[in-house]
Amino acid sequence: MTAFVPAVARGDGWAGTVGRERGSVVPGDLADFEEFVQATLPGLLRYGHALTGNPHDAADLVQTVLEKIGSRWGQVLRKTGDPLAYVRRSMTNAHISRWRRHRRENLVAELPEPNPHTPADPFEHEPLWRALRELPPRQRAVIVLRYYEGLSEVEIADALGVSPGTVKSQASKAIASLRGRLRDDRAPEGR
Repeated sequence: MTAFVPAVARGDGWAGTVGRERGSVVPGDLADFEEFVQATLPGLLRYGHALTGNPHDAADLVQTVLEKIGSRWGQVLRKTGDPLAYVRRSMTNAHISRWRRHRRENLVAELPEPNPHTPADPFEHEPLWRALRELPPRQRAVIVLRYYEGLSEVEIADALGVSPGTVKSQASKAIASLRGRLRDDRAPEGR
């Protein structure tokens, strides 16, 4: 692993970091991106888990989005006031796009062999997680940002690129849906 230390500012625009092992110079924006990822990765993984419903898809989602954003980190910093909100919005968009692509039915001639051992998701039978997974992607994103990440309606609107009114209506619909599903799960059978 390369240890990074601040480099002396140079006249050619490369004020970045120097790797002690290799002696390579990295642009300052790249160093900022590395620091950003280190600081926000646990929260992004949690957000991804809440969006996708499982930790493996969450890790794939975070990696995909960070790869795309990392290549243009300087532009992201210049054009957005809050890079974390930009990353969350990108994750939401990527998740919705992936969901739309994969929700289509694929017909095959032969059934695939079942996997003999599939590790169980610890939250698979948790009623709240099941109900959260069944929400539409935008409603799920609003609920996760509001109650899991603790953002305000204005911050959620900025992160998702929608109006605060849309955030309120999506949250209201999602909460009503969650209440109904959780109430149905608790209702005794035969009634």
